[in-house]
Amino acid sequence: MKITNIQTYRVELPLHEGSYKWSGGRSVDVFDSTVVAIHTDAGITGYGEVCPLGPAYLPAYAAGARTGIAEIAPHLIGCDPTELSRINQRMDQSLRGHSYVKSALDMACWDILGKACGQPVVTLLGGRYGADFALYRAISQDSPEQMASMVGKYRAEGYTKFQLKSGSDVETDIARIHKVAAELQPGDVLVADANCGWTQHEAMRVADGVRDVNVYIEQPCLSYEECLVIRRHTNRPFVLDEVIDDLKTVVRGYHDQAMDVINLKISKVGGLTKARQIRDLCVSLGIAMTIEDTWGGDIITAAIAHLAHSTPPEYLFSATDFNSYVTVSIAEGAPQRQHGRLAASTEAGLGVVPRMDVLGEPVLEIG
Repeated sequence: MKITNIQTYRVELPLHEGSYKWSGGRSVDVFDSTVVAIHTDAGITGYGEVCPLGPAYLPAYAAGARTGIAEIAPHLIGCDPTELSRINQRMDQSLRGHSYVKSALDMACWDILGKACGQPVVTLLGGRYGADFALYRAISQDSPEQMASMVGKYRAEGYTKFQLKSGSDVETDIARIHKVAAELQPGDVLVADANCGWTQHEAMRVADGVRDVNVYIEQPCLSYEECLVIRRHTNRPFVLDEVIDDLKTVVRGYHDQAMDVINLKISKVGGLTKARQIRDLCVSLGIAMTIEDTWGGDIITAAIAHLAHSTPPEYLFSATDFNSYVTVSIAEGAPQRQHGRLAASTEAGLGVVPRMDVLGEPVLEIG
């Protein structure tokens, strides 16, 4: 099988709640997502998606994804998309770094592989554990009172895990954590996610201010070294996210005892192939994971579901379902949240069929 043609599409994803806000005053109203279609001489087409969380979250932005795909795509024409290791090697040789650019292409190749062998991607990633798995709900940054009021709303939708967007001034963040924690019920899980928003001394104050609260602290500071200082200071369980971008950092974190949980974002590490490597290492090392991505629609939600559903439950801390946050559906067959839980498709590949009337005409075509 050979790749004959690669098409790229741009689609906007507005949010049900109008905007999404996190640390540093950053917010997004409409997400700019990129979908790729990889066509083959066997008549099989695979689909992938990448959607950065705006241009100021990670070293990634939507227009950069499409520009990078245009750089890599000519080097993939004629390659066998089912040879995933060789595809990733080819992409790395064609463009150094820029992992997020490669994610949608790798994802589309997994879709092709599943369709070619008649198996859902979840099976190829190791097999399905149970009927479904639990999701978390992010609570967009707002006043302490407003954020606390969202817990009941989201619990009514079936969520029991809540990610509280913090990372602003210390006093307000401590109040946010206390007020939201007061709304928890037995079995609920609360994560205070600063998204690198605190300096080291601010994170110290927050850690002391919530020492007796049932809360996980996530990515308090910008650098790994700063986060490690806070980790060694606090008695709260600790999550690393933004600094976890490759296998080497996971190994370093394990040896430093730097975290209890990591957030494994598919596009941040370069796609499902490299995310699976990290996932399997974490299972071997006993590190729990939240499996997600920076953002996206139906195709990314499907990819998350396949990776999460093939992860042993004792190491799956949580996962997310971006397609329930946005108002536009870009594909049929994507998994849909049911009472706070999600399940990977049983269809071959990712199990999704893009809505071409939504995607429109390709903005780029190679081959």
